[in-house]
Amino acid sequence: MSDHRIPMSSAVAATGLVGGFLVARQTGRRELGGALFAAAGAYCAWDWNRAAGPAAAAGLSVLYLAAMGGSHPLAKRIGAWPSVGVVTAVTVAAAEAVTRGTGR
Repeated sequence: MSDHRIPMSSAVAATGLVGGFLVARQTGRRELGGALFAAAGAYCAWDWNRAAGPAAAAGLSVLYLAAMGGSHPLAKRIGAWPSVGVVTAVTVAAAEAVTRGTGR
């Protein structure tokens, strides 16, 4: 029987991207959203390394950072929330693809 639970790092990555945006937007303080984004990213990097090794963790961490950076120009084209949704979905899908089957 397969396990369909969402790995913790996927949930944390989504929280870092969506939650970081939400905190920054609601408080008007980008540094607070950035702190949530950074804390989530640090946890994810640790968990991705544990699950799939340092190369996978490095690649996924770069993607996570690029998602934040890429969401800004994308938001100018499709809107802020749709942009956050797209980059979060891509990041989580990549993390799932890389870490699936690693025994977690």
